[in-house]
Amino acid sequence: MMRLMAVALCLACSTPAAAQDYSADICVYGGSSAGVIAAYTAKMQGKKVLLVEPGKHLGGLSSGGLGYTDIGNKYAVRGLGLDFYRRLGKVYGKLEQWIFEPHAAEAVFNDYIKKANVPVWYGHRINKAEKVNGAIRTITVEDVNGGSKVIAAKVFIDCTYEGDLMARAGVPYSVGREANSEYGETFNGVQLMDGHQIPDNVDPYKVPGDAGSGLLWGISDEPLAPTGSGDKKVQAYNYRICLTTDEANRIPITQPENYDVTRYELLARLIVAQPQRRQLNDYFIISGMPNKKTDINNRNGFSTDMIGMNYDYPEGDYATRAKIIKAHEDYTKGLLYFLPAIRACRKTCATR
Repeated sequence: MMRLMAVALCLACSTPAAAQDYSADICVYGGSSAGVIAAYTAKMQGKKVLLVEPGKHLGGLSSGGLGYTDIGNKYAVRGLGLDFYRRLGKVYGKLEQWIFEPHAAEAVFNDYIKKANVPVWYGHRINKAEKVNGAIRTITVEDVNGGSKVIAAKVFIDCTYEGDLMARAGVPYSVGREANSEYGETFNGVQLMDGHQIPDNVDPYKVPGDAGSGLLWGISDEPLAPTGSGDKKVQAYNYRICLTTDEANRIPITQPENYDVTRYELLARLIVAQPQRRQLNDYFIISGMPNKKTDINNRNGFSTDMIGMNYDYPEGDYATRAKIIKAHEDYTKGLLYFLPAIRACRKTCATR
């Protein structure tokens, strides 16, 4: 799944709309980890709850591949957060489990919903929100077949990563990096950092040394803006990749559809320019997971991040977002197929 920040917001209303297909005390929009826990908590407190998930799975990042928990002091984790990790512990025969496989996390989230008996509408995404006196009264959602339903609730909670319910309700927001000058800070906006860079000795042109041949795929000709200036760009997205060395649980890495080898020419030149970096972990952050699996993340200048290809996602319509998601999927699968070190290793294959 791609890396974004979760957002939650409650907006109350007084009376349900007359024309409605479902009425609840609380409607949670977005089945992320936050959405599951919000729905579970509300239902266990005796509320009538509906959970609406635009996709097919519950758990968001936690069940989508990000199983290597970013944590400092685990003893600071309490409440249902700790309960989640202890439920995972039972899966693995331990008291607690802080790193985990995607399917294990999804099973735990599904169990929360099953235990609380919360109805879930999968494959429904918001079209609009209607307000009266500044409070949301109903939202209209569409299913995968284009059918519409109206949901009325006393409270709506937005637990999507995109904040789509809030945006439809007219909540002010901004996209991108604010300038340092906006809030008198020093680490916002454009930054030229030391890490995650491509060395200067890597030729950027399609025909090496020939500027007229054009730039390689992935390289922008946009001038570097002043340090600290703001723009509409957002942090790169990527898929956290679950691989395995277990031959009994493998799905071979094969050439994906829409494979375009020219997209990885810059990586090939980077590898040649860095003979001291020829290991997989020079280009990926490879974190070991249970059952001979991995949680793989981006490392350095060319890796799983599809840099610069997601800027239209936050405010894009659903068709635009679908294209961006598919492009990231194709890029990631193509990257795995391209790297000779992975292609030559028959024991390393994709798995969920």
